Amino acid sequence: MTENTQQQTAPTTELPTQYAPAEVEGPLYERWVERGYFEADAKSEKPPYTIVIPPPNVTGSLHLGHAFEHTLIDALTRRKRMQGYETLWQPGMDHAGIATQNVVERELAKEGKSRHDLGREAFVERVWQWKAESGGQISGQMKRLGDGVAWSRERFTMDEGLSQAVQTIFKKLYDDELIYRAERIINWCPRCLTAISDIEVEYQDDDGELVSIRYGSGDAEIVVATTRAETMLGDTAVAVHPDDERYKHLVGTEIELPLTGRRIPVVADEHVDPEFGTGAVKVTPAHDPNDFEIGQRHGLPNLAVMDERAVITAHGPFQGLDRLEARSAIVAALRAEGRIVAEKRPYVHSVGHCSRCKTTIEPRLSMQWWVKVGPLAKAAGDAVRDGKVKIHPQEMEKRYFDWVDNLHDWCISRQLWWGHRIPVWYGPDGEVVCVGPDEQPPTGEGWHQDTDVLDTWFSSGLWPFSTLGWPERTESLEKFYPNSVLVTGYDILFFWVARMMMFGLYAMDGTPPFHTIALHGMVRDQNGKKMSKSFGNVVNPLDWMDEYGSDAVRFTLANGANPGVDVPIGEDWVKASRNFANKIWNATRFALMNGATIEGPLPDASEMSATDRWILSRLNATVAQVDALYEDYQFAKLSDALYHFAWDEVFDWYVELSKTTFFAGGEQAKVSGRVLGEVLDVMLRLLHPIVPFVTEALWTTLTGRESVVIADWPEDSGFRDPAAEAEIENLQQVVTEVRRFRADQGLQPGQKVPARLELGGTALAAHEAAIRQLLRLQPEGEGFSATASLPVAGATVALDLSGTIDVEAERKRLTKDLAAAEKEKAQANGKLGNEAFLAKAPDNVVEKIRTRLAKADEDIARIQAQLANLPQA
Repeated sequence: MTENTQQQTAPTTELPTQYAPAEVEGPLYERWVERGYFEADAKSEKPPYTIVIPPPNVTGSLHLGHAFEHTLIDALTRRKRMQGYETLWQPGMDHAGIATQNVVERELAKEGKSRHDLGREAFVERVWQWKAESGGQISGQMKRLGDGVAWSRERFTMDEGLSQAVQTIFKKLYDDELIYRAERIINWCPRCLTAISDIEVEYQDDDGELVSIRYGSGDAEIVVATTRAETMLGDTAVAVHPDDERYKHLVGTEIELPLTGRRIPVVADEHVDPEFGTGAVKVTPAHDPNDFEIGQRHGLPNLAVMDERAVITAHGPFQGLDRLEARSAIVAALRAEGRIVAEKRPYVHSVGHCSRCKTTIEPRLSMQWWVKVGPLAKAAGDAVRDGKVKIHPQEMEKRYFDWVDNLHDWCISRQLWWGHRIPVWYGPDGEVVCVGPDEQPPTGEGWHQDTDVLDTWFSSGLWPFSTLGWPERTESLEKFYPNSVLVTGYDILFFWVARMMMFGLYAMDGTPPFHTIALHGMVRDQNGKKMSKSFGNVVNPLDWMDEYGSDAVRFTLANGANPGVDVPIGEDWVKASRNFANKIWNATRFALMNGATIEGPLPDASEMSATDRWILSRLNATVAQVDALYEDYQFAKLSDALYHFAWDEVFDWYVELSKTTFFAGGEQAKVSGRVLGEVLDVMLRLLHPIVPFVTEALWTTLTGRESVVIADWPEDSGFRDPAAEAEIENLQQVVTEVRRFRADQGLQPGQKVPARLELGGTALAAHEAAIRQLLRLQPEGEGFSATASLPVAGATVALDLSGTIDVEAERKRLTKDLAAAEKEKAQANGKLGNEAFLAKAPDNVVEKIRTRLAKADEDIARIQAQLANLPQA
């Protein structure tokens, strides 16, 4: 449905005196959903436009990052819907394996139980129960924000259809020998008791200790340094660089490993940096990923010395100790034997922590399931290199290639109960059978299914096509795949985006999952600091929505959204956006009360005033500008353009300049009323994708039509009037310069001043009444004395300031300011003329001084002009 076919009622000027978001937003959203505006029809002949929501965790609630991302996606889809596309914004949630299991386990702990007390089936049933009762609160919060998603299509990564998709692609990858089982080093959480992906590891600087330990003795002596002394119990070698002359005599020999009674070999490996530390490293293949690789190259044994809870299992006095307890005990024992060469404490270094429970992760050798990513990653890289997929902003391509071109095989198994269980059965005689969704698993004595579940990113990697019905060739899949664009944060470019690219190209016969990847930055506080509970700067966007309205939050977020750049946000900015929404409301209300209308065709340009032609010219230029910025995902720039057009040009200039016309009435007032109605109609439609609620309330009132959601997107009519634009720019220059002069002279904004306008034969003569009204200028009258004269834009404004200011006091103040500005200029010139200073000073310091010089020059010129314009004694 387009604007021209909408149900229409008589326009009304009835608007409350104040905009109350809390009273408007909820009912409007319910009406949009009831009328099905956000639904997508796979049978439609309209061109498709598809975006999937990055599925929020079922455990989550709306945070500023969600609000930011959803605002951008909603703006894109609302605009495309208005442009006549069959628009699908696909909603849904992720089952969030570890996070959800942790939530339910905490609930059980309150009852004094663990998941093992319930058993696997009962525990999983309990999680589904929690999901039904408490999960998914974010859906309601998305509605608060105004998300125009197709709610009837909402999906969940554990629902039946998506589970079938997961099993299908696992089977296909397995049969193509792209999934395998192997023992490798993984990130292990001793609290969650599962492998975790790189994305689930958070690194932070911790206070630790760096201990240098002497291995061997005499000529067979090597010093190694470690922050994890407890792992020495599992050392199976010491490695040095092949070209390091210090250790060549030891390569191929064995040295004593302290505390253990074992002897271990010295191996030569190019991985070792001879310039770092002593140039020798301890090798613990079962507890370090780099050491594992060294071990593989040299055939070293993998000696695990910790269990799944990070408790020491190695025989001896340290058995049964927690890793941290063992660390202290082992250092003490080494110290007692004289093996400690140096200790640095505290030693600040980056340590990985589980993002869910904050436990320090432990690299651990473990039997896991892996995806062989080589061919998949190559296809994902080639799709961008070949131009099938564009990354925006383009400079992010390098980060993408750095990742996919060096991708390691992906550990996809998790030691959890909540998630997609790996569809592999083991038989009594070592048989391994992978079962597809339409196949029966083997039965009989001794057969059992793998106990692990799949990494959450495995199912979310299928999101662009599994949500459309794949593996079935559904109408929705045919219509809406591939997605038009993916809008997501650069922080998950490597994890989620790369996985979708690999799976989409693999499962969909080489068709990538989206045409464009539009990357945005992270939301930070107003000082640019990362938002964190520990910093105390986390903001609940719902609080701001309650206080200032959803439109204010949305506009603030969009106004800061430069592609790929982090977004600072503060409450003062949300207040300013609330003021903008109020300005739109109040100005539209004024316009409606003063004859703004969309009834009938636009008058011919010959019937319009220069002010009318100017605003229509600027309107069409703004439409073209906003369109170009949308296509380039420049949300901050397009928001800024709309803000300044609406507030500055429409409200502060056009409405103010037209007041004399409206108050005078007559035919010209009707013409301007129709022009103003046209401007408001188009402006509200342009603003709608970003601030949907206030624009819906105003546009339906202005037009009497059903909804701006299904209105036509404005098009540039091509109307331009350079002469009218130049004329009004001259008028603006006159008003701006006189206002600045008045302010410099200390005059109050409402203070009236006698003035003579010498407009001559310029086009400004037609605007004398408006200029006088805007500047509070009285007719010159009897006894007029031009004590100040301002030439500007080909005209002259002569003012009589006698009796309005203390001329001598003003002259003294300005003279003092001029002296300060000249001193600042001299100091800046002195530094910039000093070759020795310029040779040593950093570039940013020199640039600051140049900026100070330019500012001083501006101040001097301004003050001198003010002094010249003062009335003579």
